[in-house]
Amino acid sequence: MSRLLSLINIRLRRDLSACRGIARLPLRSIILGKRWKDTADTVIIGGGCVGVSLAYHLAKAGMKDVVLLEKSELTAGSTWHAAGLTTYYHPGINLKQVHYDSIKLYETLEAETGQAVGFHNPGSVRIASTAARVDEMKYQMTRTHWNVTEQYFIGPEKVHELFPLLNMDKVLAGLYTPGDGHIDPYSLTMALAAGARMYGAQIYNPAPVSGLKPTSDGKWDVETPHGTIRANRIVNSAGFWAREVGEMIGFKHPTIPVHHQYVVTATVPEVKALKKELAVIRDLEGSYYLRQERDGLLFGPYEKMEKMVLQDSWVTDGVPPGFGKELFESDLDRIMEHVEMAMEMVPVLKNADIINIVSGPITYTPDLLPMVGPHHGVRNYWTAIGFGYGVIHAGGIGKFLSHWIMNGEPPYDLIECDPNRYGKWTDVPFMCAKARESYGFNNVVGYPKEERFEGRPTSRMSGVYELLKGKGSMGFHAGWEQPHWFYKPGDDIGYKPSFRRTNWFGPVGRECKLVMEKVGVIDLTPFGKFTVKGKDSHKLLDRLFANTMPKVGHTNISHMLTPTGRVFAEVTITQLTPGEFLLITGSGSELHDLRWIETEAVNGGYDVDISNVTDDIGVLGIAGPNSREVLQKLTNEDMSDAGFKFLHCKSIQLAGLPVRAIRISYTGELGWELYIDQKNMAPVYQAIMEAGKDEGIDNFGTYAMASLRLEKGFRGWGAEMNCDTNPLEAGLDYFIKLNKPGDFIGKAALQEIKAKGLKRKLSYITVDTDDIDPEGNETIWCNGKVVGNTTSGAYSYTAQQSLAFAYLPVELSSVGQKVEVELLGRKYPAMVIQEPLVLTEPTRTRLQKKKLSTTKDIT
Repeated sequence: MSRLLSLINIRLRRDLSACRGIARLPLRSIILGKRWKDTADTVIIGGGCVGVSLAYHLAKAGMKDVVLLEKSELTAGSTWHAAGLTTYYHPGINLKQVHYDSIKLYETLEAETGQAVGFHNPGSVRIASTAARVDEMKYQMTRTHWNVTEQYFIGPEKVHELFPLLNMDKVLAGLYTPGDGHIDPYSLTMALAAGARMYGAQIYNPAPVSGLKPTSDGKWDVETPHGTIRANRIVNSAGFWAREVGEMIGFKHPTIPVHHQYVVTATVPEVKALKKELAVIRDLEGSYYLRQERDGLLFGPYEKMEKMVLQDSWVTDGVPPGFGKELFESDLDRIMEHVEMAMEMVPVLKNADIINIVSGPITYTPDLLPMVGPHHGVRNYWTAIGFGYGVIHAGGIGKFLSHWIMNGEPPYDLIECDPNRYGKWTDVPFMCAKARESYGFNNVVGYPKEERFEGRPTSRMSGVYELLKGKGSMGFHAGWEQPHWFYKPGDDIGYKPSFRRTNWFGPVGRECKLVMEKVGVIDLTPFGKFTVKGKDSHKLLDRLFANTMPKVGHTNISHMLTPTGRVFAEVTITQLTPGEFLLITGSGSELHDLRWIETEAVNGGYDVDISNVTDDIGVLGIAGPNSREVLQKLTNEDMSDAGFKFLHCKSIQLAGLPVRAIRISYTGELGWELYIDQKNMAPVYQAIMEAGKDEGIDNFGTYAMASLRLEKGFRGWGAEMNCDTNPLEAGLDYFIKLNKPGDFIGKAALQEIKAKGLKRKLSYITVDTDDIDPEGNETIWCNGKVVGNTTSGAYSYTAQQSLAFAYLPVELSSVGQKVEVELLGRKYPAMVIQEPLVLTEPTRTRLQKKKLSTTKDIT
């Protein structure tokens, strides 16, 4: 008995001790079920599938202090009610890798974590029922063959085999992707959360973020009702709350919730009788997806933009408190047009009973792509927001961002998702107009050189926009309107997209001839423009760029590299005065490049002043053999070859107005870029056009410039070079000064790459085509095998020949090597040639002078 009493006393003492321990715990630990962390390496805000995936990947990669804060419960928001579609397919090139990484993770996640994910992969078929759709599928096939994803262009018989319940009357072909399917979003998120915890991440909920305060050393104080966490970095992955989180630090992220509905049926006898699961189908003309859901069907339409519904009140008033796992009221009438088309394509739907209509919010950005990566304007603030298709993006984006955070550079190029592609011009009316358009255009034919016109123009208009609008076909570049090509009487005008040569082909040839034989003017205002000055300006730029810095009054082409030696940016640099530099980059790279420059300036402690002058300065390009004569009429400055040399810069008076002129032209012809205050741009343009009448002056657009630059062998950033390529394989050796004293970023990596030797090389090829030209990302074949891909392509009007740049194995890159380029399902003969096809004006001038000198010596 005494022994029994002794054991009881020991147990009582243990229980009392445990109770006292609980009493000593803070209330937050009791509410959260775990101890609170006051510091973290990374704090992720938002517990949808994307945020939880990032926590999983960071923890698995070895980051010790990963904290995820969820305001209510995991999956609240858009994740829990998603239809859960998964597909390898994406019309873009880079996002194919995101989709691939997601599916490969989902295939193994259950075995890794022990948590079921409900993953089905019966494959999917995109249905073509028009000739344009057939062309689109052939177009996408050539963009897939050089990627890792399996994809097949199939006939009606195979389509019917994969989905035997289809009405085949309108089916012409299909695009079949094995391995596609669907997954349960809730189970997926819980499996990712289990994995994140398994590798050491902390997930706190309910833990709403109430404040974000930056510290002087670049860290963040993340405030919650439970306390504050000091974080090295924060990641906004808050779904449709992302805009509110951004507003805590002064950002108005262009994200907006849209109403998306899908319909679930009861058991359909014909479905129940099937021996295997139906492939997911996407009826592109009907604008809906449809998949099997147990023994019934689930289908979700995308209404036209005039019928779809935005939850725009959340943009101005915020998300209603407490909203998380609620839905909107369904509206079957709004989608009835698509329901009827689905019934025609899948007749068993006519007799199916609807048991549920889900109408919930999903988040859109203006261009339907998410905003992923570090954000310009503040230190160590990252975003993973704006996911219209979060389930298929979650796994791949988690892996992508984890690599970037852990290694200091992205694993591959994904600039189309850069959060810095938007700016102050992305206001609420623009965002709403583009979100409507993007939703309504979800399944339109994806043509090359696609333009969408809602919400345009924005507040970003060059000083000559009013003079040029209506005179040509405009393109949209980072908020700016820029002419693609110009109209003349008798032209077939307007935007008429095609997979083949279309209405702009002839007029662009006319503009190329203008520049080659006379003189043309182009609006280049969308260029990104920065000034860098101060005591350490030269030192900073020497660290950032692989080229040496130009002397005062000189200009050069320079490249920023990543630590592993890949090309992060191409920039034109001019030293205006001692220690004051003007940096020019592409329109789509403005804040992408500026963020990289400013981050290095801060991290390195450089004493510099960096200013973004993109909106303040307009740019006109003037090019052609008569360009010198035109400018000379308007200035007292000596514009002769001796007086104004190639790659030199001068401040001049043009028509009595101040202009900074740089002798350079991306056409490869004699030309200048003229940098002008926006308010003076129109009068300078008008003076040039008036002065050039006798010289045959006229406008030209970006399509002509693209053709002219390609025939001159000029590489383009984002095509021939990007974060997937190193400058040596891209043929940029001339601009890379490995022997310069400064230790520029990526130098050591490049030296190692050079020592090991290249495996592939950028090659210059001609293609024997008919009514179609390469544009980039087409598959290259040799002896029946895929050997490479094009990077950009165009028709050379000067040489009457289709051209392309292409990456080929070194052993296939010799001049004379014959290959084939796949275009719309056909393989066209191609051959590697010596570049360039057309010599640049400076080279022609130099050779002419040399020839004259040789002739004089002989005589």
